[in-house]
Amino acid sequence: MNRLLSRGLKIATGIAEDLLRSALRSSSTQRSRSRRSRSTRPRPRTRTHPRTSKRTSISSRRDAPIGEYDTSRGLPRFTYAPEPDGEADPGEVVWTWVPYEEDASQGKDRPVLVLARDGGDLIVAQLTSKDHDRDAEQEAHWGRYWMDIGTGAWDRRGRPSEVRLDRLLWVEPSAIRREGGRLAEDRFREVTAALRDMHGA
Repeated sequence: MNRLLSRGLKIATGIAEDLLRSALRSSSTQRSRSRRSRSTRPRPRTRTHPRTSKRTSISSRRDAPIGEYDTSRGLPRFTYAPEPDGEADPGEVVWTWVPYEEDASQGKDRPVLVLARDGGDLIVAQLTSKDHDRDAEQEAHWGRYWMDIGTGAWDRRGRPSEVRLDRLLWVEPSAIRREGGRLAEDRFREVTAALRDMHGA
């Protein structure tokens, strides 16, 4: 009887050990599959931004390529050559879309004075009818300098205009909307002289 009990216990113990080993192997296999599944899961792609060139075109809502002219490489050759040919020429005031400094993706239509041609581009300076004589000190604090140029046909209300001296722009002729008039030659010479004084050219 004791022998039978002993033999039965050994058999039961062996079965239990086999079941335990089988359960451990099954658990280990599942963990391994889980790790492989996680390791082969594709990672999200990282967006990369293309490098921008030194001379960046800014497209307005009219797709007008325009940007800031780098005065550190010198000033263009100023010429006074207005022509009644329907095209923008140096010495004329024309209208185009001008980007804001604080957000180049935004801007507004403004009159600009054409100063020169540089390759296929026009070099221009923006105009304003706002009287900056009243806040000249504040404007200078932010590096903005203006010069009075008087009135002209470009402003239908006959308001005096000022030209900005510290910021020049390049713009493609195709971005010019319309001609506004011409600046008198003596006043044009005064503007270009002031630009040379400001930029050390």
